[in-house]
Amino acid sequence: MRTTRAAEPRPATAESLAADLARLGVRTGDILMVHTSLSALGYVAGGGQAVLEALRRAVGDEGTLVMPTQSWQLCDPAFLADPSVPKQWWPAIRDGLPAYDPARTPSRTMGAVAELFRTWPGTIRSAHPHRSIAANGPAAARITAIHDLDCPAGERSPLAALYDLDANVLLLGVDADKATALHLAEYRADYPGKHDVANGGPIVVDGVRRWESWQELHVEDHDFVEVADAFAAEHPDAHSGPTGAATSRLLPMRPLIDFAAAWFTSHR
Repeated sequence: MRTTRAAEPRPATAESLAADLARLGVRTGDILMVHTSLSALGYVAGGGQAVLEALRRAVGDEGTLVMPTQSWQLCDPAFLADPSVPKQWWPAIRDGLPAYDPARTPSRTMGAVAELFRTWPGTIRSAHPHRSIAANGPAAARITAIHDLDCPAGERSPLAALYDLDANVLLLGVDADKATALHLAEYRADYPGKHDVANGGPIVVDGVRRWESWQELHVEDHDFVEVADAFAAEHPDAHSGPTGAATSRLLPMRPLIDFAAAWFTSHR
């Protein structure tokens, strides 16, 4: 009796990932905010470079890619409250942290693909020292133009610009707890315990480094997976499917934020 061998697994490539993204629903001309874990995709021939090339193929020259390039290392040590950092060090840390530089400051905990994207030719990065957003494509300048210190994820941030531009959110091998866009819904929601917190960071003003302090909304992500699942259950334009070795999700940002703002108001 003749048996049929199962297809052997193959490495993902820029070409195969671009095809996966097209099947997921990514289209030429899309504005796409991407969160990704390179390791979740399995073996990718070319690593992060291949992932970025796949994303660029998927949206084409008319599309714009966007990724968070946050730099938590520049936060006020009092905000971070790292138990391994003695309080008596805090003044020295505030004095010694290098000023935020969009071209040089590395991202932190954003993943290898986002860090590579930060340095990709043509990428523009927003001015916030902690919550910067990087973009590459025709809409990049508009997306990154406004990013006020005291509004890292609200109405005067790139997230509001992405909402206005009807962007999509791509969770490439990660879950919705990584969906930075949902913080905009927190700004627009009304729920018990909503409050501001103190933060600060080193910036350059008129060519001089200085420490700036401000108040910003305290944000959370503990219920992001729950709200994204609830949204997907009610919206047929939310898609999921395989990309490499991972399962990914494509979510339209504007209806997602509208849904999540109402959901946070009624569930938190």
